[in-house]
Order: sequence, then structure tokens, then C-alpha cells
Amino acid sequence: MTPLSATHIKSRFATQLITASLLSLGLSLASINVSAQTPAERGLAIAIEADKRDNGWQDNTANMRMELFNKQGDTSSREIRVKTLEVAGDGDKGLTIFDKPRDIRGTAFLTFSHTEGADDQWLYLPALKRVKRISSRNKSGPFMGSEFAYEDMSSQEVDKYRYKYLREEACGTAQTCFVVERFPKDEFSGYTRQIAWLDTEAYRPFKIEFYDRKNAHLKTLIFSGYQQYLGQYWRADKMEMVNHITGKKSVLTWSNFKFKTGLTDA
Repeated sequence: MTPLSATHIKSRFATQLITASLLSLGLSLASINVSAQTPAERGLAIAIEADKRDNGWQDNTANMRMELFNKQGDTSSREIRVKTLEVAGDGDKGLTIFDKPRDIRGTAFLTFSHTEGADDQWLYLPALKRVKRISSRNKSGPFMGSEFAYEDMSSQEVDKYRYKYLREEACGTAQTCFVVERFPKDEFSGYTRQIAWLDTEAYRPFKIEFYDRKNAHLKTLIFSGYQQYLGQYWRADKMEMVNHITGKKSVLTWSNFKFKTGLTDA
């Protein structure tokens, strides 16, 4: 599961946003007639190619540090373990477990992303000893006090959006990016649209802008420190979500990625 990408939350969010996640797009243009495509067709082709390139990892585990910054720069942090499982013919399953601080230790978030239809999400609260189901209407709310929304924490399945190719432009220090606009199909999404920058060589997301229901630029997610695993799968070591309305930000720092560990539903 690509953030907003993520994991991303799939390191795709994006399994990174949790996974993320989660939040990956890309394009292979060598064998297609680009000039014959409409912006919508080209944008969709980007999404399909990126999704195809990040398939087949089966499962992964990782450690994550979540740092929350308020407008004054004060910080708090959480130590988290993440487990993600690919599901044949559907989306991904992700389990996020909070180990620190003590007052939220044992809190667990389970998400099941679907290629079509609403995702399933549950939050286990050990202090109350109960499981809370996150309804579709509430998935635009903040995840555990962070600037990531619950909907950011599911893998970003291709069919959940409509797409529009905008342009190519320089990004980072030596890369060129496709710039693609995508529009959530979910009527309960907190976003009217998102704009994603993805490098044209490795199909990695570098930036995603999120626009709220009033079409104001609400948040920006930046990916950095990419590492490649198993010679194929790219994951960002750092994801920074900035809220332009409140001045707050949340930073996810990833470590100890392991793939094909034998993780199952059991």
C-alpha cells in the first residue's frame, strides 16, 4: 500500500501514506503515440504504468518515526511498525502499530484498500479496548493527530481517480517530472484534486499537492531519500506533509524495510 504515496500509508501512497504508498504514478512512452492521446488518456497511462512497476513485492515490513510539528515548531513523536500485504485481484492490506509514546502504545490501524469501491479501515484503541471503524464520511479526518488524513493512509489505486496530464518540467536537482492532476471519484474525499510530480526515469513521486473541497491548496507532500529494494521497488526514506492552512507539518522517517518476508493474513 503510495503517503499523500504513502505507505504508501504504502511507500506507495502512495503504499508510502501509508503505504502510500502510499501515492506512485509513472509512464512508459516509448511504444505509444503521445500526440494522439488526450490529456486524460495520457494521465491515465501514467498511473497504469506506475502501478504496474510497483506490483509483485508480495509483502513488506518497516519501522517508521512520525514527528508532529506545530506552527511554533514544538514537536512530538511516535514510534511505529508497519506491515503491508499485497492482495491478488484487489488492493493492499496494511497494519500500523504504535509502540511509543506510552499513552498510545498498542494502538493499531488496519486498512484494506480496494481497487474499486470504498476502502475498509479500523482503529483499535487499547485504552478503551474497542475497535472503531472509520466510515467513508470520516476518512478526510486527521490520522492520529497528524497532517495525514485517513484516506492518505490507503494505497492509491488507479481506478479511484480520474486523471489529466498537465506537462513535463524539471524537478529535484537532475530530474524531469511528469506533472499529473488527479481527481478523486469518492464523493466523501476531503480533496477536489491532487497534482503529482513523478520523475520520468524511475516513476517515483517527488511531490503531491492536495486541494480541499473549496479548491484551496491545503497540503503539500514531499518525498526524499529514495532507496531501491530487490533491484526494482523504490521507497522514500522521508515523507513530509505540510499544512498550508494551519502551519503544521508531519514528517515520516522510514527505516528497516524488508520485502517478501512471508507475511500472510493469518
